[in-house]
Amino acid sequence: MFSARKLSGVFRAIRFHHFRSHSVSRASPNLTFVPACLPPDPAEVEELQHFVSNSKRLFVMTGAGISTESGIPDYRSEGVGLYARTDRRPVQHAEFVRSASARQRYWARNFVGWPQFSSHQPNTAHLVLRDWEKLGKLHWLVTQNVDALHTKAGSQRMTELHGCTHRVFCLACGDRILRSELQEHFEALNPTWKAEAFGVAPDGDVFLTDEQVRSFQVPACRKCGGILKPDVTFFGDTVSQEKVSFVHQRLAESDSMLVAGSSMQVYSGYRFALAAREKKLPIAVLNIGPTRNHHLRKGKISIWEAAVRSGARPLRTPGEGSKPRTCQPRRFSPLKPSGNRMMMKKKPLFCLTLPCCSS
Repeated sequence: MFSARKLSGVFRAIRFHHFRSHSVSRASPNLTFVPACLPPDPAEVEELQHFVSNSKRLFVMTGAGISTESGIPDYRSEGVGLYARTDRRPVQHAEFVRSASARQRYWARNFVGWPQFSSHQPNTAHLVLRDWEKLGKLHWLVTQNVDALHTKAGSQRMTELHGCTHRVFCLACGDRILRSELQEHFEALNPTWKAEAFGVAPDGDVFLTDEQVRSFQVPACRKCGGILKPDVTFFGDTVSQEKVSFVHQRLAESDSMLVAGSSMQVYSGYRFALAAREKKLPIAVLNIGPTRNHHLRKGKISIWEAAVRSGARPLRTPGEGSKPRTCQPRRFSPLKPSGNRMMMKKKPLFCLTLPCCSS
C-alpha cells in the first residue's frame, strides 16, 4: 500500500499517456480516516503500472479503504477504523429483522448521519477507475462498498456486491424508495426530535445513546405497512446467488484481477479472489495493512502483492517455518513472478496496499 497522502498520486501515476484527456479531481483528500503509512516506492508504482498496462480486460474489486480519502471511515484500519475507535459493531441482519428496538436504533443513527454521508464525493481513485472503464481497460468493477461513490464518479460496468444505502426497500412487499425520500418521512414523523452525534461510523450512521433514540419514530412501508430496510447486505446476511453468479460470469470474461482498498476478510468478496486463483489469473492487491490474500500465493499463479505497514511488527515470510521476522519501516518487497515460481527480494516482506486501503 502507499502513503495516505500519496494514494491519489498512485492512481494518477498509473494512468496511461492517453488518460490525460480525462478529468481527474484535484480536490485535497480528507485524511481523517486514512491510516498512517509510508510513501510508495517508485519501483512498485511502476510495476503496478505494468500490471495494469498488460491487462486487457481488468476485473477490479474495491473495498472500504478506497473511500476513506472521501471522508468515510472503514472498519479495520489501524488507529482510525471503527473497530479501533470503539467497541461498537454494525447491526446484524437477524437483529434488525426481529427487533423493533434494533430498527429504531439503526434508523435514528442513520437519520442523523445521512445528510453528511450522502454528501460525500468520489476521490481520485474512483475517478481513475471510471476513466479506465471509458478507455476499455476495466472490464468489470465490483465494489463491496455501499456509499454510491463509484456511481457518483460515473462508473457503469459495475456491481454493488453489498447493495447501496441510497436505496430502501420493504421486506414484506418489496416496494423500493430512495433513501432521500425516506429522510423526508423521518422529518415529518419527528418534527421536534434532535440528537447530537458522538462519533461517525461506516455505512452512514453515527453514535447515539439509547436515551437519545428512545422517542424516535420509524415509518412503515406506505404500501403495506411492512418493515423498511436499507438495500444493503447486513453482517450475517448473504449476497443473493443470482448476483454472485453474475459476478462470476464477469470474472470469467476477465484476464486479470486488481483488489484495491480491501483486507478481503469478508468471504462474500474473497470468494472471487479464490476463483481468480483457480482460473490462474494474475492478481494485484493494493491495501494499507494486512490482507487475507496471502493464501493466494500458494499455487502456480502469478500474483503481485506489495504493501506498506504503518510500523515494524512481526511477520512470517516463506521458508522460515514458524520463526517470525520483524518488518522494518520504509522498505518494500513486492513478490515477483518468475515462471510458475514466486521469487522475493531479500528484504522484509510487507503486505501490499494502495488508496487509503484497509477495509
